[in-house]
Formats: sequence, C-alpha cells, structure tokens
Amino acid sequence: MLCRPHGTHRPARAIVGSVHEQKHDDERLVTARAVEWDARYSERDGAMWSGRPNGRLVAEVAGLRPGQAVDVGCGEGADAIWLAQRGWTVTAIDVSDVAVSRARQASERAGVAVDWVCGDALQTPFAAGSFDLVSMQYPALPKAGGEPAMQALVDTVRPGGLLLAVYHDLDGERREHMKSRGIDPADYFDADDLGPLLGEAFTIELHAVEPRIDPPPGTPHVADVVVRARRR
Repeated sequence: MLCRPHGTHRPARAIVGSVHEQKHDDERLVTARAVEWDARYSERDGAMWSGRPNGRLVAEVAGLRPGQAVDVGCGEGADAIWLAQRGWTVTAIDVSDVAVSRARQASERAGVAVDWVCGDALQTPFAAGSFDLVSMQYPALPKAGGEPAMQALVDTVRPGGLLLAVYHDLDGERREHMKSRGIDPADYFDADDLGPLLGEAFTIELHAVEPRIDPPPGTPHVADVVVRARRR
C-alpha cells in the first residue's frame, strides 16, 4: 500500500477548498475572456469578419460525408452556417455573447439550424466521441485552461472522425507585434502543443505550413499551420 510521507497529509477540507479555488479561478478566467472578446466585437456596429467560411475548412471538408460537427471559436458563425448548409448537424461555441448573437441572427437569415453555445470550449463538457468533425479555425484557447481540458476537447472526435485545426503561421516580427498589443501567442495552445495530445489515437494526415486559402482583403496572415488528424 502506498502511504503519504509523514507530515504531508492534506486534510479533506483543504482538498475541497483547493478544488473550489481552482474552479473559481477558471470562472474568472472565462469571464475575463468573454468581456475582452465582447469588447472587440462591439468596437464596430457591423460584422467584424467577412461572413465567408474559412478557405481551409472548405478545402478540407467539402468532400466529406456530413455528420456531427463542432465549430470551436465560431465567431460570427460563417463556418458553422456553411457546414449546416451542406447537411452537417452543427454545434458552434464561442466565449463572446456578442459574436454568438450575431451568428444566431446570420443563421436565421440563411435559414439553417445550428446549436449555438455561448461558453468556453475548454470548460464545456462535451462527451467523448461526440463529433465526426472538430473544427478549430484559428482558435484562441489559453493554456491557462489546462492541458486536461484541451485533451478532453480532442477526445470529442469519434473513431473515424476528423480533427481539423488551423493556426496562423507567425514569424518573430508578428509575434512581437502581438505581444506589444498585450497578446502573447505563447499563452495559447498551438499546433506544436496539439501534437502530443493526439498521441497514438490519431493518424496525422497533414501537419504543415500551407498558403492561406481565400484570405480576407488586407489580412497580414498569408500562411497557415494546418493539422488534419483522423481518429483511429
């Protein structure tokens, strides 16, 4: 039997207290992110994004048989609406209530049904093996949310299903520019962090820097880091 060394026993009350404190910290983090993103979206009255689906999503998914999909960090909903128009049953989640409200209105105008969720994808308890497609297009998922939470999100891909994650290919100059604006890319999960979480459960079909497909006019990002992985 394994025993805790003398003097290191943690009372049950202390354990419960630490769990409660961690949960409170997580909630504060989510609230702060929601406030931050709501403020960004509220800087303009109209849409922040182009309203077109991300080109890499279209290229990688157009030929797939529709199933259950989740759009992580859905923003104003263009990707989720595109998927729904092609027969996918879509859950779309974003931490910003402003973005989700705009996305819901856009889906109503498009005449498609999407399950819109306002929340943090790393804190929302999606069941393991729920989705045929997990789409993460330029996700802003903070490492402070915890590696186990990111692993749980990866595990929502069902056997035979696809995880498609696309990140901006950031050079040193662009990283420094973002840091000068108070955003450190190192604080967020990226493709290199994702790889170890896939492990032997996935076949990595693509992990490469690729030209960005159909970028919005004026965008500084001209290349993507693309991870396409299929669950075995």
